[in-house]
Amino acid sequence: MATLSFFDIAAILLTLSALFGWLNHRYLPLPHSVGLLVMSAATSLFLIGIELLFPQQKWLEAVTTMLNHIDFSNVVMNGMLAFLLFAGALHVDLAKLRRRAWPISILAGVGTTISTALVGCGIWAAAMLIEQPIGFAWALVFGALISPTDPVAVFSTLKTVNIAPSLEVEMQGESLFNDGVGIVLFTVLLRFALDNGEDTSAAAIGELLAFEAGGGLLLGTITGVIAYWAMRMIDEYAIEVLITLALVTATYALAQRLHMSGPLSMVAAGLLIGDRGPRDAMSDRTQRYVFGLWTLIDEILNSVLFLLIGLEVLVLRLEPAAFLLATIAVPAVLIARLIAVGIPPMLFAGSDLFSVKNVPFLTWAGVRGGISVALALSIPESAAKPAILTATYAVVLFSIIIQGTTLSYVARRTLDR
Repeated sequence: MATLSFFDIAAILLTLSALFGWLNHRYLPLPHSVGLLVMSAATSLFLIGIELLFPQQKWLEAVTTMLNHIDFSNVVMNGMLAFLLFAGALHVDLAKLRRRAWPISILAGVGTTISTALVGCGIWAAAMLIEQPIGFAWALVFGALISPTDPVAVFSTLKTVNIAPSLEVEMQGESLFNDGVGIVLFTVLLRFALDNGEDTSAAAIGELLAFEAGGGLLLGTITGVIAYWAMRMIDEYAIEVLITLALVTATYALAQRLHMSGPLSMVAAGLLIGDRGPRDAMSDRTQRYVFGLWTLIDEILNSVLFLLIGLEVLVLRLEPAAFLLATIAVPAVLIARLIAVGIPPMLFAGSDLFSVKNVPFLTWAGVRGGISVALALSIPESAAKPAILTATYAVVLFSIIIQGTTLSYVARRTLDR
């Protein structure tokens, strides 16, 4: 088979996204992103079945050859994520976000840390019981990569749910900020699991968290202010659109060079431009073009990302021996999420920061997505990687397909109207 160019791969992915999107919109009752994931995963399983029944067929080989040209982890973490996070943050109401700052900080920081510890301990104990042990450090690595809710998946799911604005902004804020916490925890715990001699003391962890997370937020704020002032000095929509594209690519690239949190830099820049831009830096015409462009970028990249998640079934090394652990991982992650979002309402029972009535919905709304898969794929080869990868994929598929499609029902049954 001839070597596929970048244009060839992009053409195939966009064509499949358009085809599956059309079929889902025309014949299926599923939300767009969920429909793409279901159809691409079903296509993957169909090709695997054809390969088993008719080994002489080469369809599976052709598709896997294409997918092997795509470094999913690199494409998501060093490409799509920058655009998707900026697009998501751009549409968040910063004033509402400030009013819910404490609940969001607690859920994103403390909640993610609690969930990481609970998932890690639970998976480690379960693996011992089923006689498929993995190291405790590797169990914590899994906890770190699976605990943060995925902003891309959460934003996509929220489009189909009608909830109170305060709760919606709380979920948006948590998903935007907990990635920075989760990725730092993942980085630190991965160092510890690899035992490569790097400093993993509490002081070192705190310093890394402060530099990566704090540095990322500061960098995004600085570049966002520069872009804002540049847009304020002119009134030409084409150039202002170009400025937002430059802001995203340059800031994310610089964050990576400086070893700061690229995701958090995108959140800071997106929130700043989305809040200050429409007020005194963009004309009505410019707003239509800027926000219209980023809405389209969000929709298109979302479609391609969920398509890729489904197709990755063909190239992931999902080991049958790890399926039992993966099955256990799904309820373990849900229980950890329940405890993580349930503790704050109990600790702040006398305040209006949290509502116990929201706990079931927040638990079920903790959707995981491509970021977790990308982090799992980035783990160096080790004895624990196949089990972690299988468990990660099981949780992601369950959360997007099952939780994503039933979230409206849970909202109607658990939330006050």
